[in-house]
Amino acid sequence: MDKNTTQSANETTPLPQEGQGGGVAIDGVSPLADYGAEDIKHLSDMEHIRLRPGMYIGRLGDGSHAEDGIYVLLKEVIDNSIDEFKMNAGKRIEVDMDENVRVSVRDYGRGIPLAALIDAVSMLNTGGKYDSKAFQKSVGLNGVGLKAVNALSSHFEVYAVRDGEMRRATFEKGQLVNDETQKTEEENGTYVYFEPDASLFKHYRFQAEFIENLLRNYTYLNTGLTIIFNGRRILSRNGLSDLLTDRMTNNPLYEIVHMRGEDIEIAFTHCNQNGEEYYSFVNGQHTTLGGTHQAAFKKYIAEVIKDYSSKNFDYSDIRNGLVGAISINIQEPLFESQTKVKLGSLTTAPEGGVSIDKFIGDFVKEQVDNYLHRNTDVANIIIQKVQDSERERKAMAGVAKLARERSKKANLHNRKLRDCRVHLTDAKGDLQEDTSIFITEGDSASGSITKSRDVNTQAVFSLRGKPLNCFGLTKKVVYENEEFNLLQAALNIEDGLDGLRYNKVIVATDADVDGMHIRLLMITFFLQFFPELIKKGHVYILQTPLFRVRARKSKLGKNKVKELQEAAQDQEAKVRRQISENADFITQYCYSEEERLQAISDMGPDPEITRFKGLGEISPEEFKTFIGPDIRLEQVSLHKADNVGELLEYYMGKNTMERQNFIIDNLVIEEDLAEEDTD
Repeated sequence: MDKNTTQSANETTPLPQEGQGGGVAIDGVSPLADYGAEDIKHLSDMEHIRLRPGMYIGRLGDGSHAEDGIYVLLKEVIDNSIDEFKMNAGKRIEVDMDENVRVSVRDYGRGIPLAALIDAVSMLNTGGKYDSKAFQKSVGLNGVGLKAVNALSSHFEVYAVRDGEMRRATFEKGQLVNDETQKTEEENGTYVYFEPDASLFKHYRFQAEFIENLLRNYTYLNTGLTIIFNGRRILSRNGLSDLLTDRMTNNPLYEIVHMRGEDIEIAFTHCNQNGEEYYSFVNGQHTTLGGTHQAAFKKYIAEVIKDYSSKNFDYSDIRNGLVGAISINIQEPLFESQTKVKLGSLTTAPEGGVSIDKFIGDFVKEQVDNYLHRNTDVANIIIQKVQDSERERKAMAGVAKLARERSKKANLHNRKLRDCRVHLTDAKGDLQEDTSIFITEGDSASGSITKSRDVNTQAVFSLRGKPLNCFGLTKKVVYENEEFNLLQAALNIEDGLDGLRYNKVIVATDADVDGMHIRLLMITFFLQFFPELIKKGHVYILQTPLFRVRARKSKLGKNKVKELQEAAQDQEAKVRRQISENADFITQYCYSEEERLQAISDMGPDPEITRFKGLGEISPEEFKTFIGPDIRLEQVSLHKADNVGELLEYYMGKNTMERQNFIIDNLVIEEDLAEEDTD
C-alpha cells in the first residue's frame, strides 16, 4: 500500500466470495483470478487426445524422422492387424500410401465385432485385449491406439467385415459423421483409412522409406506374414537372420547364428567393425532404446562365450563387433513411454511370470553353449575375433586411461560443452526423447545457438576448426585427439549406446565448402568408430536458411501482410514458407533457391535480400526460429547398399590425385550471360 492508504493492524481485507473478482493487489502481488464451478470443464476422449497429443503418441513432427507421430499412428493401426496374425487369423496385410499424406491398412483377420466398431475406435479404454486369454501376447493393450489415430486425423474411415456383413464409419477430427451397415461379399477383416490432421502435423509428408522399414520389421518378426505395400510384396522366410543380413554394412565373420524357442528368437554374428549393434523387439514392437530384454541378451551372450573359452576375456572385447537381434513375446508388456521404444517389464507376465533376465538367460546359456560345442569352427572364429579386440584394447590402454582422466577433469569445466538439464538416460520425466546436442564449428556459431537454445533439452558442443580425418586410423585416435575424446565423453558412448545422453546428435555447420567438409569429417568419425549411432538414427544434419528476404509492412500493406500470414499456415502449399515478423518488417527465411524465388514473388518487386554465409551471422533471436519447433533436420542414414567402405576409401582416403582428376573431368562452369538489349 502507498503512504496515503493506511490500514490499522486490527483491520482485515475481506476475501472475495466464490465467483467474485479478485480484489486489490497487495504489495505488488496480482489478485487471484476468478475460479468458480463454471471453470471446471470435462473433455470427451477425442477432445483430450487432440488437446494433449504428446501424451498418446509422443512427438508430432512432420514425417521427416522415423519416430515422428504420423508413423506412430500408422504403427498403432498395423499393430492391431499383427495381433490378428498372431492369433492365426489372416496372413496378408495390404498397406497403401496416397500422395504421401494418406494411408490405408486392410487386414484379413476376424474383423472388429460390428456392434462394438464405433466404441472400439472412439472411446478410450475400450478394446478386446484386456483379457489375456483373447490376445495373449499383444502390444496394443492400452485401449488407446485406434482412438488416437481417429482423434488426430482430419479424415478417418473404418469398416469391419464379418460373415457377409459390413459396418462402415467415417469420422472427422474424432467426430462421427457417418455410420452404415450393409451386406457384402468381401473377405472378413478390418480396413482403416486415415489422413493426419495438417493443423497438428504441420507440413507433414509420409516417407516411403520409413514405412517400408517399419513393414520389413513386422515381416522379420512374423515369418509367414505377407505385407503388400503399394502393390509390392514384403515377406521374410528366415526371421531375424534376414534382418541382420539386410542391416549389416560389413561382411559377417561367420554364418549368422539363428535360434528360436517358445516366445523367444535370437540371431547374432561378429563383423570387423567397432562397437556393438543390437535390434530388439517385444511382441513385434521395435524397442529402439532397448530395455530389460536387450540388456539380458547382451549380458548372457558375453557370459556364454567367456565360459566356453575358459579365458578371462573382458566382456567389452567379446561384444566388440557383435551384431545381434532378439525378439520376445510376453504378457502385458510395460513400456517406459507411450511410444513404446524401451521395455520396462521385469517379468514375462504380470502375475506368476518368471523374470525377463532368467527367461532370456536360461535360453541363451543352453542354446548358444550347445551351438558352440557342436560348431567348433565358428567358436574358434569368435575366440580369434575376441583376442584381436583384446590386443587392440591393450595396445591403447595407456592412452585410453590418460584420456579418461583428462575428460573427467574437463567435464568439471568443459568449455566445449554447454550442457542441457534433461538427458536421454534420465529415469524420470517425459522430455528424454526430445534431447539433442549440436556439434558446431567455432565460437561464433556455438555462441548464437547457445543463446537461443532450449536449455532443458538442447546442448551445444563446439569444435575448434576442422576435426581430424580419422579414416583408416585405429580407435586409439579417439583417445589421443582431445576433441574426439571430449566428444565421446560428452555423448557417453565409449562403452556402447546404452549410456547415450542425447537422442539426436546434430552436426551444425556453415552452408559453404568448409562447412560441408566438416560435416564429412564428423560423419567419417561416427562411421569409423560408432556406426551404430548412425544405424540407430541418432545422427542428423541441421538445415539452416540460405537467404533472408524481408520487406516493410508499411510498404506491403495490411492485405498483403495478412495474405502472407495465411500462406505460411497453408499446409498444402507446394513451397514451404517460414515467416517471422516484428512491428516494422515481415521476413521469410529460405532454405533453397525455390523458396527464395517464392519469397521475392511474395514480397514485391524489391525486397531486402540477405545471403547467410555462416551460422555466426545469424542473430540468436533469429536462430531461435531455426532450432525451435520448426527445426529442419536431415537424418544421416546407413544401408547395406551404400557400400560405405568404398565410399569412405574414395572420398576420405589418400587418393588425392584420383579425386582431383575426377573434379577436373567433371567440372561444370556456369556463366551468367547478360540479356541482349531488345530495344
